[in-house]
Amino acid sequence: MQNKKIRIFIIAGEVSGDVLGARIMCEMPDAEFIGVGGENMIAAGLKPLFPMADLAVMGVVEVAAHAKTLTRRIRQTVQAIIDNRPDIVLTIDAPGFAKNVIKQVRKSVEGQKLIEAGLKFHHVVAPQVWAWRAGRAKKYARTFDKLYAFFDFEVPYFTKYGLDTVAVGHPISDSLLGKNKASKSKKTEKIITIVPGSRMSEVKRLMPIFHDVVHQLVANGYSGYKFVIPTVETTVDYVKSCVSKWKVKPELVTSDKRYDVYSKTYIAIVASGTVSAELAMLHIPTIVVYKMNPITSWLIKQVIRVNWVSLVNILLNQGVYPEYLGKDATTENVLNEIQQLTIPSVREKMVKQLKSADNMWRRDEGTPAALIAQSLRSAV
Repeated sequence: MQNKKIRIFIIAGEVSGDVLGARIMCEMPDAEFIGVGGENMIAAGLKPLFPMADLAVMGVVEVAAHAKTLTRRIRQTVQAIIDNRPDIVLTIDAPGFAKNVIKQVRKSVEGQKLIEAGLKFHHVVAPQVWAWRAGRAKKYARTFDKLYAFFDFEVPYFTKYGLDTVAVGHPISDSLLGKNKASKSKKTEKIITIVPGSRMSEVKRLMPIFHDVVHQLVANGYSGYKFVIPTVETTVDYVKSCVSKWKVKPELVTSDKRYDVYSKTYIAIVASGTVSAELAMLHIPTIVVYKMNPITSWLIKQVIRVNWVSLVNILLNQGVYPEYLGKDATTENVLNEIQQLTIPSVREKMVKQLKSADNMWRRDEGTPAALIAQSLRSAV
């Protein structure tokens, strides 16, 4: 490119976006980054405007409860974009926040001047319009100048509305696919990994279930099990406070140790989200659970168009990972599934299905971070 140093205003709204954001930053050491991110992006050199945890909110009721904070952060971000005059605004997930910020920038007089001078809006993570609310594709085309999707099948949903969309592969595929899968350790100890999520609302709903699962397993005589909970910065304090009251104490590990834990995991019990994709790539038998506010859950059921929430299930169009959502997310259902996953033939079948999805996660041209970085350079 030209001699000019690229200035990018980057926004990540949750842990997975923070990880990808940091990788993009590392691919562009010659660029200047300003914006919002978590511990990974901070380690890569970002000085955040405010804590990323302020954006880690999901659900109709949950967002309403945090409306005042979100409104303040939107205004703060809009002003920072105007003050810093970036070449590109790069938003990673957190679509509600991203769209509100961009809408306010486009409406402002100063924002219009920046756009006329060449400011572009790029977004990472295509909304799952193939699952629900297909009309979002058209709205994205009006909001963003470029979209980075994870999978080829997502691209046509947006290009038909004129939005420049490219598939870059799933961000976690480059670090997980091809690694050693589940540990063959001869130790009698079997690790059950519990992942309650990265949003406070989901963690608060799932921790009581996980408590009961752990204690009932121990009470029912399942010996040799070790329980581990990888934590994230947005919820670690709450998880610690919960576990401190448990009779059976799981081991808590930091997020950067999670892949080592996953590779040794016998069975994982996780909140729906990116973690289920990570575990699928590592071929780890997993049970997916999720609870939302009843109102939010009811609203989603009215519009959802897919049978599953786990990405590997959607990609393979079959229920590889058992899912227990809403009222079905019970201790009894999880315990029954754990019992099933101790049967060798059931485990072997699941692992074989997970392996069949390996070629759907990545692209041959490069890692997602490298492909996005390349595109950002060419856009300026």
